Amino acid sequence: MLNEFKEFIARGNVMDLAVGVIIGAAFNKIVESVVNDLVMPIVGALTGGGFDFSNYFLPLSANVTATSLAAAREQGAVFAYGNFITVLINFLILAWIIFLMIKGVNRMRRSMEAKDKAGAPEAAPPPADVQLLTEIRDLLKTRAA
Repeated sequence: MLNEFKEFIARGNVMDLAVGVIIGAAFNKIVESVVNDLVMPIVGALTGGGFDFSNYFLPLSANVTATSLAAAREQGAVFAYGNFITVLINFLILAWIIFLMIKGVNRMRRSMEAKDKAGAPEAAPPPADVQLLTEIRDLLKTRAA
């Protein structure tokens, strides 16, 4: 069983997945910082300042009287839609950045393929004896049909 586990871990796609998860977690911190430190202050300035989605909630219990989300959660159930809006903005920014990255990689890949095609010499025609044998083969195929 231990050997099977070693084989499973040693597969390339398992290691690729592990690297992707680690990079994704680090990238998530960057996106959170972009949203919280760059986008949200701009949104707040455009909407009159002090605009913070994280404390937007609807109380689901009559016991909830607090004005901050953390305090309201201690008092009872709340519908924290502000946090959802923040997570949604994080997702949209992340999706946009990934789209731009994939677009850039595809553009680079196409330009590299174009250079490879332009730089590759045209294939030399086959020797005369090979051309003759190819013609004979084709003639035999047409007669047999």
